[in-house]
Amino acid sequence: MKILLTLTYYRPHYSGLTIYAERLAMALARRGHTVTVLTSQFRPDLPRLERLDGVIVVRVPPLVRVSKGLLMPGMPFLAWKLARRADVVNLHMPQLDAAYITWIARLLHKPVVLTYQCDLRLPRGLIHAIANQVSHVANHVAALGSDAIASITQDYADHSPYLMRYIDRVRVINAPVELAQAGAAEVRAFREKYGLQPGQRVIGMAARLATEKGVEVLVQALPEVLKHFPTARVLFVGPYQNVVGEEKYAERILPLIHGLEEHWTFLGIIPDVEMTAFFKTCEVLAFPSLNSTEGYGLSQVEAMTCGTPVVSSDLPGVRVPVGETGMGQVVPLGDPAALARAIVAILSAPERFRGDPDEVRRRTSPDVMAAAYESLFAELAEKKSKR
Repeated sequence: MKILLTLTYYRPHYSGLTIYAERLAMALARRGHTVTVLTSQFRPDLPRLERLDGVIVVRVPPLVRVSKGLLMPGMPFLAWKLARRADVVNLHMPQLDAAYITWIARLLHKPVVLTYQCDLRLPRGLIHAIANQVSHVANHVAALGSDAIASITQDYADHSPYLMRYIDRVRVINAPVELAQAGAAEVRAFREKYGLQPGQRVIGMAARLATEKGVEVLVQALPEVLKHFPTARVLFVGPYQNVVGEEKYAERILPLIHGLEEHWTFLGIIPDVEMTAFFKTCEVLAFPSLNSTEGYGLSQVEAMTCGTPVVSSDLPGVRVPVGETGMGQVVPLGDPAALARAIVAILSAPERFRGDPDEVRRRTSPDVMAAAYESLFAELAEKKSKR
């Protein structure tokens, strides 16, 4: 099967949406499908065309950047060209280009599957407000032309104002988790590299330094945690410098973080093996996201596959992994005191939150997810052919 995936940002961009799309594309390619990803050339040094891990990546240079959105005049032409060759088109949203790409595919009589990962909620401001509205309109236009909409959880679908309107088209397909192998030697090397002391309690957070991630909630919770574990330290993995659209947020939050001194360390984007070692080193992962821009949280499930419990926000979709596995606690939104209590409870009795990492790995395997998409694509293609 020839599959066209489209999204605004693909690797080397770092976000849950891009990681999801990348793992899906690679898994489908491993299953023998021809997979093409149509995306932006968001950095001028990126090649316009390349093959990555068996996936063909086609990048379109942007003309204008509006907040996190990109205006790409060349996108419609390439979308038409690539959709003509495809058997099915899969759009990963939010994506401003989704509206016209969906209808291009529909004109070409191709099955269209939207993968809706989260609602878009940009920070306050006129430009962001306009971008939000344009994105909402694009989402609805795309939905009207789609054959099915994939959601990671039923919980998110039942609470998203967008997905609720198209609930009859929603198919629940679990998110993919795939980590590099890291054993005891790699974990020791990780601890030595970042200067972790024997007996030091380690709290992890894996995210972009972005408004919706609730980093300030963990910052405000940490002093209470330090009363119980005075040498505790937060390791923050992910982009924290020059994050697109988050410059003002960084100006506000970084002085607070610097005040924590040796109790907070930014690691940036780290190699895949180190990422696994990070999850195995952390004794608890904090996931204090604040709004429905967060629809699930791949990093919390990645932590669970390594046996690390999680404290997550009580958000639709985000609360599902802890609820399904028992590996952690769910706390109210934006509540530093509740977050601190949950972290202390887990650090005090980690054995209560171990769960079954093997079962989590089995359910979230990229191959399991790719097989579900494969089945959906085949079902829709058969319906199209009958019509």
